[in-house]
Amino acid sequence: MSAHSHVDGNLPHEPEKATLEGRNKVLGFWLFLGGETVLFGTLFSAFLALRSQVGDGNPTEQELFQLPLVAAATFILLTSSLTSVFAIQAMHRNQVKAMLSWLIITVVLGLGFLGLEIYEFFHYVKEGHGFTTSAFSSSFYTLVGFHGAHVAFGIGWITLLILQIFKKGLTVVTAPKVYVAGMYWHFIDVVWVFIFTVVYLMGKVG
Repeated sequence: MSAHSHVDGNLPHEPEKATLEGRNKVLGFWLFLGGETVLFGTLFSAFLALRSQVGDGNPTEQELFQLPLVAAATFILLTSSLTSVFAIQAMHRNQVKAMLSWLIITVVLGLGFLGLEIYEFFHYVKEGHGFTTSAFSSSFYTLVGFHGAHVAFGIGWITLLILQIFKKGLTVVTAPKVYVAGMYWHFIDVVWVFIFTVVYLMGKVG
């Protein structure tokens, strides 16, 4: 059965807000993201406090980071944020097939970002920048790796939603799930912008 056949023509323009349960899910998720913001803020603070704690003979930020690779990963992740917006817009138009297509593209782009990040970590380890090499390396891997774990979780979450919508269709029950997943994806994209600026750009300029 195609995804298009699951469309309910009676769905409202914003199906994620059509029920009290849906509205509560959105509100509750905003509160969750507030907690996540505090958590990431703590990791950023730890990194900034420890970024200069590099052991003798270990690579510094200026020597280690490769901005072209990180810039490519940033472009991919920000593009995935745009495709998730297109997915929500398609959902509001009850275009299930288009929504699923954009969600699949978002997942593929997220996998591309993770692939580049894993490659980056392997490269750094080869350069002598392991997790326990220094306080700087520990704070770096904790912050960036924690974000990467969030990306991996988001990929799995959106993938399960895609499968659920193929099975159950777009309803006032599934729509809020798609909407909050989109909120989550935007959040981790915004966090990455701060990581790119604070960790990589500041690391290169000193």
